[in-house]
Amino acid sequence: MSSQLFTPLTIKNISFKNRIVVSPMCQYSSVDGFANDWHLVHLGSRAVGGAALLIAEATAVSPEGRISPEDLGIWKDEHIEKLKQITDFIAAQGSVAGIQLGHAGRKASTFPAWKGRGQVPADQGGWKTVGASAIPFHETENAPEELGIEGIRKVIGDFAAAAGRSLKAGFKVIEIHAAHGYLIHQFLSPLSNIRSDEYGGSFENRIRILLEVIESVQQVWPADFPLFVRISATDWAENGWNENESVELAKILKNTGVDLIDVSTGGLVPSVKIPVGPSYQVPFSAKIKKEAEMMTGAVGMITETQQAEDILQHHEADLIVMAREFLRDPYFPLHAAHQLGEDIVWPVQYDRAKPALK
Repeated sequence: MSSQLFTPLTIKNISFKNRIVVSPMCQYSSVDGFANDWHLVHLGSRAVGGAALLIAEATAVSPEGRISPEDLGIWKDEHIEKLKQITDFIAAQGSVAGIQLGHAGRKASTFPAWKGRGQVPADQGGWKTVGASAIPFHETENAPEELGIEGIRKVIGDFAAAAGRSLKAGFKVIEIHAAHGYLIHQFLSPLSNIRSDEYGGSFENRIRILLEVIESVQQVWPADFPLFVRISATDWAENGWNENESVELAKILKNTGVDLIDVSTGGLVPSVKIPVGPSYQVPFSAKIKKEAEMMTGAVGMITETQQAEDILQHHEADLIVMAREFLRDPYFPLHAAHQLGEDIVWPVQYDRAKPALK
């Protein structure tokens, strides 16, 4: 019996050679949003390593949408050229290039971990942040400016423009970032959204901006290319966004043409207690997959081959989305295939090092 991990999957017109995905991981290595050789080698080496889909890090749809001043961006046409070089290389390895489009909202203008903590002052390249409501992420931080209707319209348009550039840059999958406490998540959760207009209050109002972003992206994104959405299935906080709302959202997104929910958790509020451990977020993926009858990606401390295989065997997800393990081992899929007894194709340049199957 062949493994599930190395069973191909086709979504719309795009085929993935296995179920292993490189999760978006911020590199904080850009100047003015431009990709460079670091991004080429970072993503390219993992394509050489056999991943089916590589999703470029949270890529800002506007300068003010960056998590840090060093974030990757796609808010201007000049960003396309280097990204196209990267996607061409990924495709040459038989892998698919995806991109996560995001806006950090109130969590923008922060330092990368190795440069400091908290918000970046204006005299060091920081900027005024925006959010669903004028509530800071942390009480020690400056409150964001509440987005008005005109500002919301700009954000929606920025996502659409970024999607158009993503297509020109050679990406075949878009993932809209609606998780981890960033702008769209800030609208979803009543802990960060206390608006009284059509974008606040009820569940229907709080999800409105996400639905409008999706609609705007679909105006420029080919109907036969996959569209993913990453969500935080729970805020891990009382009266916050929760797993039942996530299921209801997934049902709605399925009907709008979204193909897969990339299921993470948390990130909206600090100092919550999260039961971190191997596969700790997988139950949320399983719940959404079962109750919304929608494809999901599982994330969260998935580090072992059999662990990933079991998630698929138990129908808890359709894709395994891995982050830190890929930082430790760019060639995880090559090693996993050997462990599962799968005879997969290696890059011809590395074939002489391919171990024989037992």
